[in-house]
Amino acid sequence: MSFPKKGKFFPKENGYNEEIGSETNGCFVEEIASALKRSLGDSRAGVKTVAAWTGANEKTVKNWFSGVYGPRGAHLIALARHSDEVLATFLAMAGRENLMVAIKLAAAEDAIAELLVAVRQLGGGDPGDPVE
Repeated sequence: MSFPKKGKFFPKENGYNEEIGSETNGCFVEEIASALKRSLGDSRAGVKTVAAWTGANEKTVKNWFSGVYGPRGAHLIALARHSDEVLATFLAMAGRENLMVAIKLAAAEDAIAELLVAVRQLGGGDPGDPVE
């Protein structure tokens, strides 16, 4: 398969076997598009942000946002690295929601530790002293 020499449209056929996982692929594309919109909104700024995160062309990113195509490989990894919404969606689709709970729990523990340090500093005590 080759891309057309002229035009602004991607070819309808993508070179992959459409029969294998076509139902899952459609769901994947829609879910990632929805996660991107929840994370960044459906604006030009969101498209530019994702393009900067992934290094993908803005037209390609617009196709991700619209649910025409989905990110693959390194682009999906970059999206998951920068967007908790995309990461949570990916983990849910993989049946690994429990990993997202563990990630949120670790973040909450870190936030509590930072809050305790701030409270101790406000009290004028040593950050290592127990709070009364």
